[in-house]
Amino acid sequence: MAQAWKCAGLRWAADGPVLTWVGGRRSALARGKRVAFGVAEGGVRTCVGARGNACPGGVAVPGRSTGARCEECARLDRAHSVAADTIADDPRPYRVYLAWFGPGLAKVGITAVERGPARLLEQGAVCFTWLGTGPLMAARRTEELLRAALGVPDRIPYAHKRVVRAALPATEEERAAEIAELHARAVALGAWPESLTPQPFRGVDHVRVFGLERAPAAVGEVTELVAAGAVGGELVAAAGPDLHLATERGVVVLDTRLMTGWELVAAEGSRCAVPVREFSAPAGVQDGLF
Repeated sequence: MAQAWKCAGLRWAADGPVLTWVGGRRSALARGKRVAFGVAEGGVRTCVGARGNACPGGVAVPGRSTGARCEECARLDRAHSVAADTIADDPRPYRVYLAWFGPGLAKVGITAVERGPARLLEQGAVCFTWLGTGPLMAARRTEELLRAALGVPDRIPYAHKRVVRAALPATEEERAAEIAELHARAVALGAWPESLTPQPFRGVDHVRVFGLERAPAAVGEVTELVAAGAVGGELVAAAGPDLHLATERGVVVLDTRLMTGWELVAAEGSRCAVPVREFSAPAGVQDGLF
């Protein structure tokens, strides 16, 4: 019987995306690499637990869940989380940022200074700029201020990000234009907490990091993995948790969060024998950009 591995999610390292596995194994994901795996016949997706602890009940979870946690473990995971706004005593310095994912789609957020740009890579930000640095609560208050004053959200669904990637402007200057304007409006507000130090605009572009400048148009996205299913293809781009794989059905987007909780085995070829939602319109509207 083939050895099975449990995926622990995708992480962004200094040299690119890496798939991690329960037990510590890591698989670097360079462009051009073949990614192929299958789910055993009769396989069941189970809860991944919370905060490094296994789910005590080994509860089965839906294939379409990107969290791969049962209700109890999801509650525990968010009980001590900056993202969920459930802690206020983190002594680390934080940065406020503006991130842009495509035309008309920008957000404001915060991340610990020690994480550098990792949070932006994990979210699939096409470009971003820092806004300011300070204590956690000052960063959080600034985030709330900008949400209200600029009308930008602090969360954007990944499905929306995938759609707008099809219409990315051709140059870094064009891609940075919206957040440059938002940055100028944010600085002009003049009502920031005193403990937050503003930072000048500096757009950081991830199109080449993600491989989006050369990737062919995608035809659809995987909606879930299933028992006895398989996914295989050449990696042509990666953005956030998404892998863009050239399969027998064309380029398909796989959200790696759908892989967690499954027992996966090695596979061959470029099969895409799992449910796929086809995009309703051609994904490529510009030559050379995905």
